[in-house]
Amino acid sequence: MSTVYTINKGVNKPVEFKGLKAQYIWWLGGGLIGILILFAILYIIGVNTYVALGFALGGAALVIVYVFRMSNTYGEHGMMKKIASRSVPKVIKVRSRRIFQNLPSTVNSKN
Repeated sequence: MSTVYTINKGVNKPVEFKGLKAQYIWWLGGGLIGILILFAILYIIGVNTYVALGFALGGAALVIVYVFRMSNTYGEHGMMKKIASRSVPKVIKVRSRRIFQNLPSTVNSKN
């Protein structure tokens, strides 16, 4: 019995899979691969299998919930806008007038 998943809804529309939009599909995949690697490391160093499995399942649940919440909150481009807004300064402080005194006179004149 095969299941067919629809990934793209149409031309010029964002990729959406099970409610995840655009880059959040990659965030979910990366998070789950990270949890898989964490489980492998815990298993290799000798942690009890059930404890390692508990960490992996709990971490996977947290990753899934967090990524779906970000997808619903920020939408297709919202997360990139939020990250970019962090680099915009809140206040620009100028402690000297020297940069304004050396401006060319054509900046203030209307030709």
